[in-house]
Amino acid sequence: MSTITNGSATTSTTTAEPILRVRDLHVRFPTPRGTVHAVRGVDLELRRGEVLGIVGESGSGKSVTSMAVLGLLPDTTKVTGSVELDGEELLGRSDKQMSRLRGDKVAMVFQDPLSAFTPVYTIGDQIAETVRLHRGASKADARARAIELLGLVGIPEPARRVDAFPHEFSGGMRQRAMIAMAMANDPDVILADEPTTALDVTIQAQIIEVLRTAQRETGAALVFVSHDLGVIAGIADRIAVMYAGRIVETATAEELFARPRMPYTIGLIGALPRLDARDRSPLVPIPGSPPSLIGLPDACPFAARCPLVSEVCRSSEPVLAPPVGIGVAAVDAAAGIDTGTAPAGTAGAGASHSHAAGHTAACHRTAEVAAAHADAGRIFTLPVIPEHAATVDASRTEREPVVHVEGLTKTFPLVKGAVFRRKVGDVYAVDGVDLDIRRGETLGLVGESGSGKSTTLHQLMDLERPEAGTVELFGESLADATARGAAGTRALRQRISMVFQDPSASLDPRMSVYDVVAEPLRAIGAPTSRIDERVPELLGLVGLQAAEADRYPHEFSGGQRQRISIARALAVEPDLVVLDEPVSALDVSIQAGVLNLLAELKARLGLSYLFVSHDLSVIRHVADRVSVMYLGRTVEEGAVDEVFERPMHPYTAALMSAVPVPDPVVERSRTTILLPGDPPSPTERPTGCRFRSRCPLYAILPEAERRRCEEEAPEKAPRRGEDVDHRAACHYPEKVASIAA
Repeated sequence: MSTITNGSATTSTTTAEPILRVRDLHVRFPTPRGTVHAVRGVDLELRRGEVLGIVGESGSGKSVTSMAVLGLLPDTTKVTGSVELDGEELLGRSDKQMSRLRGDKVAMVFQDPLSAFTPVYTIGDQIAETVRLHRGASKADARARAIELLGLVGIPEPARRVDAFPHEFSGGMRQRAMIAMAMANDPDVILADEPTTALDVTIQAQIIEVLRTAQRETGAALVFVSHDLGVIAGIADRIAVMYAGRIVETATAEELFARPRMPYTIGLIGALPRLDARDRSPLVPIPGSPPSLIGLPDACPFAARCPLVSEVCRSSEPVLAPPVGIGVAAVDAAAGIDTGTAPAGTAGAGASHSHAAGHTAACHRTAEVAAAHADAGRIFTLPVIPEHAATVDASRTEREPVVHVEGLTKTFPLVKGAVFRRKVGDVYAVDGVDLDIRRGETLGLVGESGSGKSTTLHQLMDLERPEAGTVELFGESLADATARGAAGTRALRQRISMVFQDPSASLDPRMSVYDVVAEPLRAIGAPTSRIDERVPELLGLVGLQAAEADRYPHEFSGGQRQRISIARALAVEPDLVVLDEPVSALDVSIQAGVLNLLAELKARLGLSYLFVSHDLSVIRHVADRVSVMYLGRTVEEGAVDEVFERPMHPYTAALMSAVPVPDPVVERSRTTILLPGDPPSPTERPTGCRFRSRCPLYAILPEAERRRCEEEAPEKAPRRGEDVDHRAACHYPEKVASIAA
């Protein structure tokens, strides 16, 4: 175990010559519908030791820009402009010439390391190959370098794991190995394209620390591409925000978050739920979708989605330049905004360039943006979400129980053999889960991949008698309901519905939206007249037009498809909606709209939610209570604010510390608890506490107290002398606060 205090990756020397200079970069892809202008006039400069973060929605051109720098785009792509690496022009070079540079002077960490590695060669062979190719090292020296690099990025037993194949590594280990390969030849520039996407927060924290190590060891400049502004806030020195193929704002990390001057940037920041905030007011939903990059007009591409749009925005595209404005107080007065007396020295955009050196924005309305003081609520229209009467007028104990689970267990046989299959053990996927949900309440279920969250959901949705433990739904034992046969389970199924993680996979592409939403109603035998009435009502409920019912799922955006999934889930008027990572595949701007919708539906219909997510910031925003799972067991549960602010289990504390906060000042002052390795195999039932092999508290306990962790399995209990509603399975909850000190 180790703890790190997050800080700025580097302090770059502003007078040094850029190691990477991109000028007027354009990338065009020919398609049957026309030419897609994916990157439009991007300018970038990167100095040695500097970290540049590039953020934006999907399709904004982030990854295409990185691929263009490395010359990895298809041959049919037209790339123009200039890309200079240490004064040498890269555009126009052949693939053979670029191959001499890739992995040597410039390296890349790809988003999906499983597809980036060749599956038929060992990890060590692939790292050694780049050393031999660029350094001319012998096989023995290249292998030794590979082992050294694997150890440097934190792979356990590197001398043994060097001979492992990619599929034998976990996702986090594969990404570490990819970083080891990138730093093998001490490159001048490392391009990291969404390197932490789809990773658990604990693994994400490890990868970010490994990237910092790689940069420190090589002295390289780092381009970090991500859609996660929290991650960017903690690692980047400067940030470039991209929209519709071009950079629309750039500044230092501190300046961008404190004084954004582009409405799109303010929307992105306001759309993010924050781990460190109790405020559950609506998030900023950026309306609409990014424009098509075929035949863009000479206008601001954000105009159709911008609340400050004016005639000038529709008649010309703004250039990227230092923000122009007047003092904030004067702007407020001109805009009719009463903010009181501004502190001495406060200035608007461009009023005093000393505080915003290097800050540029592509917007005609920077003065009006400055007047908003980075408050998204002053620019964007936020929905009003009332509380449901059931949750206001009655205490939790008085409300109707919806789900009550104690000691839920589910094992799967572990078998071997292709022809003669035999059982060789058990997989303890769920091994002691407790859940408690009341009417009108949202329970957040969190934990790393493999903790048993999805298996728990399947056990509830299958409505089968549990292997062990008890399950009560709406006050009735599941055993009693199933004893009544098909009628009992049919009545329960009508009261429970589910929204899946990937709407593209869960919606039948051959069915129209009308048929998708109507399917649950047909399953319960609803008459055609009721279906014809209900489908338009449901589409309107989730913010879609009834006239769109004859379209097919692929004709909608990702956020709209998830709204269709929610409409389908509400078709039979359920009391409980199970949400399995419902926003993890969405951009933050779309995610905000879906989360606002779920909050509105909960208040309007009195729904209860079981909300599963790996994003603890989302859980903090949406949940009333939280249940933390580790290796198939519930290790902590309680009111969300209490658990997040005063965790009683070391695992919970580590999870919270690993979640990035979208504020550079706050993020770089926080301490991250890095958990070593991955969770143990679920095929074994260790004695004592299952978390002790990774526990930061166990590592510092005296021998006598360690022995208790090794021999006695902790039971969930409240902190001594405090509320019984907050419980954790730890022998020493009072010492948890010390591990982050």
